[in-house]
Amino acid sequence: MKPSILIVDDDASVVTSLTLLLKQAGYHSRSVATPAEAVATLREQQIALVLQDMNFSRQTTGQEGLALLKQIKALKPEVPVILITAWGSIALAVLGIKSGASDFITKPWSNEQILQSVQTALGLAAVTTNHKQQSLSREELDKQYDFSSIIGSDAKLLQILEIIGRVSSTNASVLITGESGTGKELIAEAIHNNSPRKARPFVKVNLGGISPTLFESEMFGHIKGAFTDARQDRKGRFEIAHGGTIFLDEIGDLDAGCQVKLLRVLQDRTYEVLGSSTPRTVNTRVISATNANLAGLIEQGEFREDLLYRLNLIAVHLPPLRERSGDIPALVNHFVGKIASVYRRNDITVSSEALHWLKQLTWHGNIRQLKQLIERAVLMTQNNTLDVADFSAPLSMEKIKAGKEAFTPAGGMTLEEMEREMIQKSMQMHNGNISKVAEALGLSRAALYRRLEKFGIAP
Repeated sequence: MKPSILIVDDDASVVTSLTLLLKQAGYHSRSVATPAEAVATLREQQIALVLQDMNFSRQTTGQEGLALLKQIKALKPEVPVILITAWGSIALAVLGIKSGASDFITKPWSNEQILQSVQTALGLAAVTTNHKQQSLSREELDKQYDFSSIIGSDAKLLQILEIIGRVSSTNASVLITGESGTGKELIAEAIHNNSPRKARPFVKVNLGGISPTLFESEMFGHIKGAFTDARQDRKGRFEIAHGGTIFLDEIGDLDAGCQVKLLRVLQDRTYEVLGSSTPRTVNTRVISATNANLAGLIEQGEFREDLLYRLNLIAVHLPPLRERSGDIPALVNHFVGKIASVYRRNDITVSSEALHWLKQLTWHGNIRQLKQLIERAVLMTQNNTLDVADFSAPLSMEKIKAGKEAFTPAGGMTLEEMEREMIQKSMQMHNGNISKVAEALGLSRAALYRRLEKFGIAP
């Protein structure tokens, strides 16, 4: 028998509907009509979750619901509470989330929405209750989860891996924050790969690269004839991710109108294909990421607070590389192995002096910058052992390009000569594949083409 769920609502029709829905899903439930009865039931019985309305009299302020929520969290802080409110009371629901509610459901709701919210809340409660308090080593974590794509054993990283390992089995939405280049996409993939959805699609969406006018078509799809250039039906990202996970990168770049459209999907668990009026159900886990300060954007009125609470049921903040410098040697050796294999130079190693020197850098571009620097060092030297000088030359080039430092690089080569040589070697290694060369050098395709023309290198 599944856990007992307490329904707190004075509307008999709502209680009947919820009771039947939960029974069909295999849950045992009981109902009460007043806050006082709810508190008494919680004192006397084992309740796994509470579904509660926000009003129990003619008042519609929701204060009764907030008061009951605070009583429940004081009495049974481990019991998740899902609030039931009207769409017009979203601000009230956000107050409820701040007071400890797990989720809020708006009327009218869909049955899928209720059941998924219940399942997620119970799943999170279970992993929290069963969680052992001692910290796990990297070896212990690797025995339980697949974190093969994530390199490092820094204490901050291990804490993050422990969290995402535990919540990966649930459907909880996850918000990943951190500076650019810290590995947010890898963390998102790790959550997906350790979840029951791992056999289904993992769909990546860079919201910063989608214009507001194309948002609905890109995310929800369109049917032929929906607009002038809609010559055929097209699946949206949510449909492609059905049954799996959708990763919404750069969520902080979403404009106000698109935020409302996304919120509707996350709230109602349904969407409409552009040009069609038939609702479709969403069965997709949402993981989002940003390097922006969402709290600051909310204060400035540029990001919706209710959307934030839909996205960050679980929040994970990735530390910058400079705060986990102990992982740099492992990352360097990992990247050197991969890059050397691509360039068929499997005998390349890195000197201990170079590893020590790399650990001292600030790494404003984080892990992404480290990877690009290693690739450039491999391209620029014929030495089998990479030393400090092999990394300092391409790093100097980065600084000069960024306007952060002005000096002539040592070694008898001008900056242009170094740049030309790197491009030529990369073109040879990648057999003239422009996309791969641009990625290796940290350039856009357009910027690479300009340099090819400048140096007279044939593409």
